[in-house]
Amino acid sequence: MELNIENLPNDVTQLILIGKMDLSGAQQIDIRFNAATGSTRKALVDLSEVSFLASMGIRTLVLGAKNVQSKGGKMVFLKPSAEVAQVLVAAGIDTIVPIHQDLDSALAALSA
Repeated sequence: MELNIENLPNDVTQLILIGKMDLSGAQQIDIRFNAATGSTRKALVDLSEVSFLASMGIRTLVLGAKNVQSKGGKMVFLKPSAEVAQVLVAAGIDTIVPIHQDLDSALAALSA
């Protein structure tokens, strides 16, 4: 599992996840993901390159969302595959963190 972090305009932190978010993958990025979400109020999590999402990956995402929300911030997910989006919806995570299929709507949601 890879995690790339980019700073976008308007204080948006983009977290790009690549690989499988299973137990091993989540452990590989957990500390950096939590540190990044703990230091931003606008987190855009790009899931377009995540091929698998298991419960430990969901845990990482939810803890990150709570980090951002505890500071009055927002997190959004960008472009999850149909399979990953289905897992997020089935787990009810989409009610906590909105899912967007294009960058413009994701950025607009963070600025609202």
